Amino acid sequence: MDRPLSEMTLEELWELFPIVLSEHKCYWKNWYEEEKKILKRLLGSCCARISHIGSTAILSIWAKPIIDILIEIPQSVSMTDIKDALVTGGYICMSGTERRMSFNKGYTSRGFAESVFHVHLRYAGDNDELYFRDYMNDYPALAEEYERLKLSLWKKYEHDRNAYTDAKGAFIKKYTDSAKAEYRNRYESKEAMREAKEERG
Repeated sequence: MDRPLSEMTLEELWELFPIVLSEHKCYWKNWYEEEKKILKRLLGSCCARISHIGSTAILSIWAKPIIDILIEIPQSVSMTDIKDALVTGGYICMSGTERRMSFNKGYTSRGFAESVFHVHLRYAGDNDELYFRDYMNDYPALAEEYERLKLSLWKKYEHDRNAYTDAKGAFIKKYTDSAKAEYRNRYESKEAMREAKEERG
């Protein structure tokens, strides 16, 4: 009988779910769009914005075939209520604080399902990933540099996700800061425009 994931050690989980990189697939965007529809049905009007983030949202580069999704909610919404809705919808809560929670779907006792999703639940404005995503898409040469970094770390940290993530940290922070300096209030302005449109009906 397959052991429940909850009974496995971290080392066993990393062995079952290794880091695997794949050439960019056009259907990743379709996976995101379909899952976004599901999330909207689960959450209704509770979320301020749902966004495709992570390497699968960066055009043409190699990535783990896992769709990362950022959900931003208004300050007035209870994160616990959103957590309950996501769990009811089949997501597993992996970690959480008062301000941030992470969920996944597509992890089974036999390994990855065909499509796998990570949801990052935040309050509106906690969205550095949007800056990094857009900067990589706006500067393809930097995206290629990021791809080379990821490929160089892949086999070294195939069974150690924390070390793999940490090793990319300096690159991500550097260009997230560059994006913030260049784009300034791009995302906040978009959100303000959306709210004003809703108020006008």
